[in-house]
Amino acid sequence: MADQLATEIIDKIKEHAEAGAEEITVSTELTSLGIHSLELTEIIFDLEEKYGIEIEMNTVDAWANLKNVGDMIEAVRGLIAQKG
Repeated sequence: MADQLATEIIDKIKEHAEAGAEEITVSTELTSLGIHSLELTEIIFDLEEKYGIEIEMNTVDAWANLKNVGDMIEAVRGLIAQKG
């Protein structure tokens, strides 16, 4: 069961995923959704704006660190907690 933050992030990812992509869960690989560097950058900017956080990683680092939807959710959750 996804919480509110997870649901909002999954909805944001759905906006950028390829049409007809599989159901998105926390274990869904970002690359399986057809999300490439430009889409990932847009998602990160949207999340930063929505939650008032700064995700300090360039796109290469993002791909290395964010393998699946759950990784992205936990990264955002951690930054929100730090902002406190």
